[in-house]
Amino acid sequence: MGNTRKDETMEIENFERENVEQNGVVDPLEMNRIPPWKKQITTRGLVASVVIGIMYSVIVQKLNLTTGLIPNLNVSAALLAFVFVKTWTTLLSKAGIVSTPFTRQENTVIQTCAVACYSIAVGGGFGSYLLGLNRKTYELAGVDTEGNTPGSTKEPQLGWMTGFLFVTSFVGLLALVPLRKIMIIDYKLAYPSGTATAVLINGFHTPKGDKMAKKQVHGFMKYFSFSFLWAGFQWFYAGGEQCGFVQFPTFGLKAWKNTFYFDFSMTYIGAGMICSHLVNLSLLLGAVLSWGIMWPILKGLKGEWFPATLSESSMKSVNGYKVFISISLILGDGLYNFLKILYFTGSSMHTRLNRKDLTKDDISIDPNQPLDDRRRNEVFIRDKIPIWVACVGYILFSIISIVVIPLMFPQLKWYYVVVAYILAPSLSFCNAYGAGLTDMNMAYNYGKVALFVLAAVTGKNDGVVAGLVGCGLIKSIVSISSDLMHDLKTGHLTLTSPRSMIVSQAIGTAIGCVVAPLTFFLFYKAFDVGNPNGQYKAPYAIIYRNMAILGVEGFSALPQHCLQICYGFFGFAVAANLLRDLAPKKIGKYVPLPMAMAVPFLVGAYFAIDMCVGSLIVFVWHKLKHNKASLMVPAVASGLICGDGLWILPSSILALAKVRPPICMNFSPT
Repeated sequence: MGNTRKDETMEIENFERENVEQNGVVDPLEMNRIPPWKKQITTRGLVASVVIGIMYSVIVQKLNLTTGLIPNLNVSAALLAFVFVKTWTTLLSKAGIVSTPFTRQENTVIQTCAVACYSIAVGGGFGSYLLGLNRKTYELAGVDTEGNTPGSTKEPQLGWMTGFLFVTSFVGLLALVPLRKIMIIDYKLAYPSGTATAVLINGFHTPKGDKMAKKQVHGFMKYFSFSFLWAGFQWFYAGGEQCGFVQFPTFGLKAWKNTFYFDFSMTYIGAGMICSHLVNLSLLLGAVLSWGIMWPILKGLKGEWFPATLSESSMKSVNGYKVFISISLILGDGLYNFLKILYFTGSSMHTRLNRKDLTKDDISIDPNQPLDDRRRNEVFIRDKIPIWVACVGYILFSIISIVVIPLMFPQLKWYYVVVAYILAPSLSFCNAYGAGLTDMNMAYNYGKVALFVLAAVTGKNDGVVAGLVGCGLIKSIVSISSDLMHDLKTGHLTLTSPRSMIVSQAIGTAIGCVVAPLTFFLFYKAFDVGNPNGQYKAPYAIIYRNMAILGVEGFSALPQHCLQICYGFFGFAVAANLLRDLAPKKIGKYVPLPMAMAVPFLVGAYFAIDMCVGSLIVFVWHKLKHNKASLMVPAVASGLICGDGLWILPSSILALAKVRPPICMNFSPT
């Protein structure tokens, strides 16, 4: 396992070095032309960030509330930032107005601000721990379920959700600022997502890259327009429940009843183009295993394993098996990776601490370093963020949270919040270090640990609420700290000032704390969110609530024979990860991902089919025209996702105005 991780890390570092050398060579003249950090944050850049942030927040909320599976959109955001500003400067140029040159630093700042904005929608708990507090999820978990106490609800409201995000998000922003030089320069952590974004941005801002970017912009606009118009066309045929192309029985009505159909969703086709083949095939395997085999068998056991009088949505019926088997896969995969990352983090830090050549001056001034690396380090260190500012800010925001959160949620006592903020920097460091090595953000797993611990220690009456809120608290701090390090890695490779990066991250976070709840309520008011038979199932809301109940009550919350099945799937998740890490690479790369397999267990097979279609498009495209595919896949995928996502805005407005589609296209047997 250690050799495998070492090989992966070497590959990442080689990839970084090769690509940065090709696209990001530091011109000595450019060093003198780098704008001061304040000028890297521009008005047009902030406007672009807000537009991109809002668009992606809508897309992310749709993904949150349908499947909960969200691909990494950072590279796509960098592309959109380039498209937005380049289009703006071109229009001004044609009008005879001279504009400030568009630099890679401004591109990086826009991408950072936009990603910080929609990251609040990704990790704010709108489809998981916060939505798990509402009345509908409480009822779905079973009003007579032990541990699911009647008072353990809090209905979503714009006020408290926005306040909760503000008091929890900014703490994570400051937790690791004093360690930025150690993580990026001294330890040379790869942060593959941050590196990939930097490679793209550096590539745009070269003569050759400008030609490539024009092709990507054209491809993006073409597929964006197609996706938007196709979504609008579909709307006319969705005038009722189970109507329209999204319910098209592609493989027959029997398969459709078991959720096996292609629903023509450009969002999931685009997501499938971004995700790896392994992720998409793991989703399909999970869909076949659950909806193709297990759920039909369990339905046949009605009256034997559970009362025939119970509805399918009851937690003591088929739905209970769906939820808890999903949880067992998620926990098995999460626990294994959590321990693995802790092991690699500890062993890597131990090795570095014992290195005899690590001096106090360290490699930031090593004369044997390549000249480009020294120049990047010089820019990165030049604009220092005073440690006292980070420390005072962290303490100030922590005090505000310690006061405000218990007022919002009396079930979570103030001393638990104090303990959380004392432990948070250490947890954030472990997660950010692990993400730098592996590109895996384990924040949700830290949150789940907090959920179980708080649910168990708080007791039966308050355990569910305390667990869900505590999960959000820890997850927000740990996740935002890791995201910041990814962005600082991008800034290091694009010669962007850390000050402008942190300020843009703070601006994006503040915007996101307002935009994310607004986009959530756009869906919450217009659609039936949380309906297990509807489009917006919000599967992770019921999963997180039942995790909290499990923490309070233990295994007594499980339906009959469910515990034995869960043991089997938990063991499978651990065994699959062990096989992937210990087997030869040619075998390990085909082992399915348990976390991905778990998603269709609750949601259904349709979106897995969509994503496999996206995967098939990428596979065939690479076989036919490899170079063109490598260039155009991110642009085409982004266009499909953004076009379909943007249609959500007019469709939501129409739904709120009670305007229904004029036609209901559905299918029935003859």
